[in-house]
Formats: sequence, structure tokens, C-alpha cells
Amino acid sequence: MLTGKTIVLGVTGSIAAYKIANLASMLVKLNADVHVIMTQNATHFITPMTFETLTNNKCIVDTFDRNFNFDVKHVSLAKRGDLFLVAPCTANVIGKVAGGICDDMLTTTIMATKAPVLFSPAMNTGMWENPILQDNIQKLKHYGYHIIEPVEGRLACGDIGSGKMPSEEVLLEHILLHLAKDKDLKGRKILVTAGPTQEAIDPVRFITNHSSGKMGYAIAKMAVLRGAEVTLVSGPVSLQPFAGIEVVPVVSAADMFEAVTSRSAKYDMIIMCSAVADYTPANYSNQKVKKQDGDLSIALTRTNDILAWLGEHKKKGQILVGFSMETEHLIENSREKLAKKQADIICANSIFGNQTGFAVDTNQVTLITQAGVVELPLCSKEETANLILDHINSL
Repeated sequence: MLTGKTIVLGVTGSIAAYKIANLASMLVKLNADVHVIMTQNATHFITPMTFETLTNNKCIVDTFDRNFNFDVKHVSLAKRGDLFLVAPCTANVIGKVAGGICDDMLTTTIMATKAPVLFSPAMNTGMWENPILQDNIQKLKHYGYHIIEPVEGRLACGDIGSGKMPSEEVLLEHILLHLAKDKDLKGRKILVTAGPTQEAIDPVRFITNHSSGKMGYAIAKMAVLRGAEVTLVSGPVSLQPFAGIEVVPVVSAADMFEAVTSRSAKYDMIIMCSAVADYTPANYSNQKVKKQDGDLSIALTRTNDILAWLGEHKKKGQILVGFSMETEHLIENSREKLAKKQADIICANSIFGNQTGFAVDTNQVTLITQAGVVELPLCSKEETANLILDHINSL
């Protein structure tokens, strides 16, 4: 995914520096050419040899180091780097870069590069909330630098609060956002729905389905990697959304209907990948649940048809995509759904087999449009998502 990309990691003097060894390893496994620049203070927390072993490149610390083939290192790395990530980044380094101070190899190289630069601050809560630090953060943003916001948690000093560096996986996601895909969807606004809904029978029980949300989350991830502005309306799932995606959590079909319809006019594309419950118990708080011979008897009412509403209210130029999970007559039923719901594409797949359907990591989808039928190959859900987005983008 990162073949041919050069990534420069700047490591500063924070206890979180040890985590960057894992990040460097993750990047190398994605075929990136990884170079590490450390501040002198960072060497008190992790050794340059660790990074040299992981990256097969010399780790630079001393601006005046003579033990390498001659080139002006801060200039050569500044030119070669496709992206810079400073993580963990101390308040000291943030202040120096914001003030244009270049007194070591890291700050000098950052000043010289025209590549995107990401900062992941890591510090005590009091330091993070200090107005001087916040002014410096705003200054960096003003000059086009990117800030990966710290998270709340237990800090090395024992305090609980903001200032904790995100996990290596989150840092990797931010790198991938910039480098993994061509930005052919830049400027597009896409709304994706994913996962099941839950319809309460009583305060304890509910009606739902087997949807895991994996297909919808894969589409949202691939869309944001390709430069789109993505909102994900998600039912209850155990998945973590990819960095850069706005998530709107919902529970019931009514919640999803409200979340989608109230926002629909703002989006160029809407991709309905959720498995919304077709029925909901009628006013469960007042009804009596009947049990006869072990059977559960409840009154049901049909939920709102979100895809049909979107088709009826589709704005000019908007692309509407629905999913069809069929047990029989896959093509015929999906064509009927395409016309009835006034969608542009129906992505049809069968729930039978152990490689498609709910919960698994692979899928095989058939795209139904007015122009015809396109059968996609069996592949991972992320690859399937890319193929679906390719087809949508061609429209």
C-alpha cells in the first residue's frame, strides 16, 4: 500500500517514543522506505540502533554527524520524504517549529521540506492545555501543518486527562489518509450507512439481524482514503471507524431514518449498506408481551423504508446506492428493487456460502444498474469497496 513512498519519522523526548518502533515496523511491512530523525532527548528513551534495525536506514541524531555518505542530510531527506510524522512531539519541538527555530536535525529538516508534516503531540495535560502551547498549535495549523489530536487517558505522570499520544494504529491511519490512494474522490461528500439496527421489544430484549457492519465500514474507509469527505451512520457494531470519518451512531431504524434523511441533501453520494430491521414492536412500552407454550407473541409494525425515501427525494446529480441481500432470484429481485427504490445502483449478494454475507471478510457483489449487470470477483471487502467506488465514480 505504501510501495515507493518515503516516510520520515521524527521522534522527540517523550516516554511514548518507544511506541514508534512498532509504527516503523508497520510501515516497513507496507513497503515504505522509512527514515528516522531523533532529537538528542529522544535517545534517553529509545536507541537509534532500534530504528536502524527496523528500517535498514541510518537513524539521524547529530546535525554534524560525519559517519555517512556525503550529502546535506536535512536537505536530502526534506526532498525525498513524501510525508513527515513527528511522534511523539513535545511542547518544546512544537514551540520551536512554530517560532521558526532550527537548532537540530529534526527542526532543520522540517523547515526545509515541502511534504505534508503531521504532528502528534504527547505531553502532560497541564502542558497541553497551556494557552501558549495552544497558540503554537494554531500557528502550525495556520501554516498548513497537520495536528493529530491527543487522546484522553492515563499519562506517564499518573494524571488522567488529555495529552496522550494515540495508538500506533491510529498514527498509521493518518499516514495512509495522505499517501495510500490517489485522491480521485476529493471534493465529494459521501454518506454511508452500516451495521444493523435494534428494535426494542421491552427494556431487555430487541429484534435485530446478523449484520456486522464490515462492508459499510470498508466502503467508508476506502472513500476517505480516496479523498472524500465521509459521514458514516452506524448501527451497533464492534468495529472501530477509520481516521478522518465522521461517525453518527444510531440504534433503531427510526434513529437511522432521522440521521440519514436530515442530512441527505448535503451529499453527492449516499450508499445504504446497513441491514435495517424491517419491523419494530408496536409501542413496546405499553404493549403486553404474550407467551403461549414457550412462544413469544408481539405486535409488529413496518419501519420506514429509508432507501425508498431517498429515491423519492433525490436531488439532481446525487448518486444513490443500495444493497440487496437475497436468498433467491438474486438478479431479478435486485432489478425490481433498483426500479422501485429509484436507486442508481443496487449491490446484490447472496447470504449463502461461507465467503459472502454477514461477518466474513470477503464478499462477491453483483452491481445492478439501468445499463446492465456487472459481476465483481470474490475478494476482500475492502477490495470490493474499491471496485464499487470505481463504478460509482464512473457515473
